[in-house]
Amino acid sequence: MSELFILIPGDPFGKQSVRVSMRAGFAVKYMPKETVEYERKCGLEAMLTARLGDYEFEGPMPVMRGPVELKLQIFFPIPVSWSKKKKEMARLGQIVPTKKPDSSNVLKSVEDGFNEIVWLDDCYVVDHHITKRFSDNPCVIAVVTPLDLIAC
Repeated sequence: MSELFILIPGDPFGKQSVRVSMRAGFAVKYMPKETVEYERKCGLEAMLTARLGDYEFEGPMPVMRGPVELKLQIFFPIPVSWSKKKKEMARLGQIVPTKKPDSSNVLKSVEDGFNEIVWLDDCYVVDHHITKRFSDNPCVIAVVTPLDLIAC
């Protein structure tokens, strides 16, 4: 099985923390709506990629069945308020994003969105490589590579 390339268009979104509210005197935990929607979007893009590529998405059966490497390229929008010179420096990679969301939170969103679609659970991701850059086309590019290792 070869690499799986998944493009998630739009601004990258980092996983938010679980929230707690009181309902009828009980504390109820919930995940914020924006996080749920972004994870759903990640899963949908993964399903579409698997169906259109060399993979066959089999419903509840994930595409990858063993340890994998995940490479994420996170592209943030270039701020419109920046000067032409600063925008060009960002396009060339001379200025990099050091703002939120941080790469680890985007990673969590993508991994959880891919659960039961790309892999059974994100615990199968054993290697990570992440970059953050600016682009005129904000998105996240995920490259999932199956590893020829034995899972225990």
